[in-house]
Amino acid sequence: MGIIHINSILGHQVSNFPSLNVYPATKYAVTALAETLRLELNSAKSKIKITSLSPGLVDTEIITDDARKLEIIQKAFSEKAVLDPRDIADGVVYALSTPPHVQIQELTIRTVLDVF
Repeated sequence: MGIIHINSILGHQVSNFPSLNVYPATKYAVTALAETLRLELNSAKSKIKITSLSPGLVDTEIITDDARKLEIIQKAFSEKAVLDPRDIADGVVYALSTPPHVQIQELTIRTVLDVF
């Protein structure tokens, strides 16, 4: 059994995206929440595994039409440096499919040609 927190690479670094200025703060909070929960469950000798999955840029609804006009977003799409939601689903399956004694605490998923 496991709990997967869908986080972001911005939960570990801050990038200069003026229109997303509060987004990294919320993702840092997810990082802290996942680790706090992992420690609590560990001290209670629980077998529940906690994973914080941190993807790079994923082609989802958060990328608004205005965001798609930004040079860095256009570059990411033109260089195929954008993840597909199925890539994240594969990461979730991977984290959940480990043996009972193995916990994937943090999983970062980026494209090979990451532009961030």
